Amino acid sequence: MQRSLISAAILSLTALAAAPAQAAQAAKAKPAKAAKAAAAESLATTQLPRNVRPTHYAISLTPDAQAATFSARVVIAIEVLEPSAVITLHALDLALASASIASGPGQQVQQASKIALNADKHTASLSFAQPLAKGSYQLAIDYSGKIGNQAAGLFSLDYDTPSGKKRALYTQFEAADARRMVPSWDEPAFRATFALEATVPADQMAVSNMPIVSSTALDGGRKLVRFATTPRMSTYLLFFGQGDFERATATEGGTELGVITVKGRLPQAQFVLDSSKAVLREYNDYFGLPYPLPKLDNLAAPGRSQFFGAMENWGAIMSFESTILLDPAISTQADKQEAFSTAAHETAHQWFGNLVTMRWWDDLWLNEGFATWMAGRTTALLHPEWQTSLNRVAGRNSAIERDALATTHPVVQRVATVEEAHAAFDEITYAKGGAVINMLENYVGEEAWREGVRGYIKANAYGNAVSDQLWQHIERAAKKPVKAIAHDFTLQPGVPLIKVSDYSCQGGQTRVTLTQGEYSKDHPNKKPLSWRVPVLAQTVGAQDVSRVLVTGGKASLTLPGCGAVLVNAGQAGYYRTVYAPKAYAALAASFGKLAPLDQLGLMTESWALGMAGKQPASDALSLARATPVDAAPQVWGRIARIFDDLRVYTRDNEATRAKLSSFAISRLAPVLARVGWDARSGEDAPTAILREQLIYSLGALGDDDVLVEARRRYDASLAGDAKALPPELRRVVLGVVARNADARVWEQLHAAAKAEQSSLVKAELYGLLGESADPALAQRALDLALSGEPDATIGSGIIAAVSREHTERAFDFAMANLPKVNTLVESSSRAGYFPALASGALNTAMADKLKAYAEANLPATARSQTNTAISRIQYRATVIRDRMPEIDAWLDRQAL
Repeated sequence: MQRSLISAAILSLTALAAAPAQAAQAAKAKPAKAAKAAAAESLATTQLPRNVRPTHYAISLTPDAQAATFSARVVIAIEVLEPSAVITLHALDLALASASIASGPGQQVQQASKIALNADKHTASLSFAQPLAKGSYQLAIDYSGKIGNQAAGLFSLDYDTPSGKKRALYTQFEAADARRMVPSWDEPAFRATFALEATVPADQMAVSNMPIVSSTALDGGRKLVRFATTPRMSTYLLFFGQGDFERATATEGGTELGVITVKGRLPQAQFVLDSSKAVLREYNDYFGLPYPLPKLDNLAAPGRSQFFGAMENWGAIMSFESTILLDPAISTQADKQEAFSTAAHETAHQWFGNLVTMRWWDDLWLNEGFATWMAGRTTALLHPEWQTSLNRVAGRNSAIERDALATTHPVVQRVATVEEAHAAFDEITYAKGGAVINMLENYVGEEAWREGVRGYIKANAYGNAVSDQLWQHIERAAKKPVKAIAHDFTLQPGVPLIKVSDYSCQGGQTRVTLTQGEYSKDHPNKKPLSWRVPVLAQTVGAQDVSRVLVTGGKASLTLPGCGAVLVNAGQAGYYRTVYAPKAYAALAASFGKLAPLDQLGLMTESWALGMAGKQPASDALSLARATPVDAAPQVWGRIARIFDDLRVYTRDNEATRAKLSSFAISRLAPVLARVGWDARSGEDAPTAILREQLIYSLGALGDDDVLVEARRRYDASLAGDAKALPPELRRVVLGVVARNADARVWEQLHAAAKAEQSSLVKAELYGLLGESADPALAQRALDLALSGEPDATIGSGIIAAVSREHTERAFDFAMANLPKVNTLVESSSRAGYFPALASGALNTAMADKLKAYAEANLPATARSQTNTAISRIQYRATVIRDRMPEIDAWLDRQAL
C-alpha cells in the first residue's frame, strides 16, 4: 500500500482549515442549532448502531486503473456518543488490513482486536479490547478494494482513441455505494466533511468535489493531488474522477464553472457550459442563497448505465456523454433540450439534495421530484422558443399510468433496505413528485411557493430534512392550507378521478358538478381513496378560469360563459378527468378551439381512459381523425405515440395491424409532407422534433415512402453524399434502416460500430444492431452483446434494444446466460433491468417467467420493480382482450 507523503492523521486535523467559508460557518453552528440537528438525527432511520457519529473523513486514495484495484487509508473524526467496545460502519467488497483509534495526536493508539465483515449487511465491526468512553476520537483504517467496470463505487470506463483504448475512473455512490470505496457511515443523515487526496499518474487529471489545493510530483511518474475540504455533506455526494481529461471554464456569480471530458471532446461540451451559466444565475436568484462551493464541474463520461444518466455529486456533476455532449455528427434538437434539462436538473440538486438532504430515502422525492419540476420550469423559462412547457403533460401521464397500477406506492414511501432505496428511483419519485409540486405551486401561486422554498432552504442548509418541513414553510408563505393537500398526494398512493356530470347554462353562466373517484387500471372494484383536489375549469372560449377545491368527494362550481366545459384547464392538476358522454362530445367537438396544452391533455386523457375502460377506447382515434394537419407539433407527436402504442398491442394480430397501419399512415403521412424531410430555415424546435417522431413512427408502421426514402439516404451516405444524412436525421434514418435491415445491411452497421472512435456514436450504432425486426438478426445482436466486443456498458443496452421488438427472445436469452449478463449490469440495477426486459410482453406467460426469475434471484425486498412489470404485462393482456376488439371494429368502419 502506497501511503501519503503526509500523515493522514495530521491531514484530518488540518483539513478544516482549508475548507471554504461556507463550510467553516456550518461547522460553527450555534449550539441551539447543533442540538436541534442532533435531535433530528436521532430520529432518522439508520441500519447502523447510534453509538458513533462521524464528523470528518480524511481519505488518502491510490488507484491502479490497469490492475482494477486501489489501496487507501482513511482517518475518520468521530464522536462516541455512549461507551462502547465495538464500532460498526459500512464497508462492502473492501479488505480492511488494520484499524486503530486514538483520542487525538500523540495520544495512545489502540489497535482493533478484531475486524468482522458482514457482506449481507454491508458492514465492518471493529472491536477494541479497551472500551471507548464518550468523546472525540480519530479512527484510522488501512484497506484496499476493487475497481469495477459498472457504475457502482469506484469504477472504470474504457473508450477508443486514435492511439488505442484508454481508461478513465469515476465514482457513483448513490444510493449506497460509497461503502465500496470508503469505510463510512454511508447514510444520508450522517453528514460530515471530507478531505480527499489521491496518488495518480502525473499526466492525468484528478477531479473531486472541491478545487485542488496542491499537486506534488512523486517518483515513478505519479503525483499526489490534494483537494480542499468539502462542506458537511452525505457520503453519496462524494466524488472522485481520474483520466486523460481536459477542462474548459467560465465564471458566474463568483463560481468557477467547468466542463470536463476525455481529450478531444471538449468542444461538444460548450453548450452545457454556456447553459450552466444561465441556470446557475437563475438558481442563485430563485433560492435566495448563492451556490455555496467555489466551483461546479460537469464531467462527461464515456459509456452508459442502466440505472442513471447523470449524478449530482456536489461540485462535480457526472453525466454520461450521451446525456450532455452534443456531437455535431449526430446530435438533434431533442438532444440539445435533453442536455439543457440535465444541467438544470442536476444543478437544482446542488440546493435540493446537496445543501439540504432528505433525512432518509423515504423522502427521496424531495431530491428528485423537486429537481424534475425545477428543470422543467427553468427550461421553459430560459428557452421559451422550445415550448417545453407542453412536456409536463407527458411527464404527468407517465406518473399517472404507473400510479394507477395496484403495485404503486406513495411518493413518501417506507424504505427499509438498500434494495428498496435503489427501487425508489422510479416514475412516482420523479414524475409524480414533479407533477404534485407543479400542482401545488399553481394552487398557492409562484411568489408564495418561491418564498416558502427559500425559507426551507435557509432553515435547513447543511442539514437534513423531511417533507413536512417543506410544507410548513410553503404554508407559512402562502397563508393558506397546503399541508393537508400535500399529504393527500404524497402520503397515499393512487390517482384521483374527477367525474364531470352533464352541465347546464343559464343567464350566461354554466353550472357543473364534480365528483371524485379513483383512476385504477387493474383494480376496477377498488374503493376510492379520498383526496382534496385543486381543480381549475373553464368554458371553452372563455378567458376566465374558475377554481375549486374538491373535498369530501364532491364539489360544484359556476363558470362564466356558455359552452363546452374543460376541467384541468392548463393541465396543472394531478388527476384524470372523465366526462359524461354529452359533455365529452361537446368538448371533442371544440377540440380545435383549445390551446395546444389542453389539446394535449384531452388527447392523453382520452387514450388512457379508453384503454382503462373508463370511456370508449376509440375516442382518442376519433380525435386523431379530426385533428387538422397544421395542429401544434406536440399534438401530432402525441398522436404518433398513440399509434406506436397501438402498434405494440397489435404485434401478434396481423389483420388488425394492417388496418391500424393504413389508418395511421393516412393521418401521419400528410403531416410529414407538410413538415418535410429536411429542416427549413427558421423552423421552430417542436417542428424539428416532430420530424424525427414522424419518420420513426411511419417507418415502424411500414410506410413504403418512408422506407424507400430512408434507404435512399442511407445508401447515398455510404456513397459519400454528406448531405444525405444531416445530423438531425442521422439517428432516426439509421433506426428505420436498422429495423428493416437484411444481413448485408446489418453487417455494414456492425462494421461501422467496430470502427467508430467516438464512444457516443459507437454506443448508438451498437444499439441499432439490436433493433432489427428480423428474429435471426435479433439473435445475432444478442450473441454479440456477450461476445466481449462491445464495452461492458454497451452490451446490456443491446439486449434491452432487442427486447423492445423481441421481448421473449431477449428475456429467455438473458435467463439462459444470467451470470454473464449480470456482469454487464451494475448490481444496483439488476432488480430493475431484467423486469424491464420482460415488461413489453403481451401475454401473461412472461409474467410467470419473470416471477420465477425474481423468486430465484432477488430478495423479497428487491421485487417491487418485478411486481410492477408483472402488473403492466397483465394490464396489457387485459387491453388486448377487452379493448382491442373495439379498436378493431372502429378501424373497420374507417375502411368503409
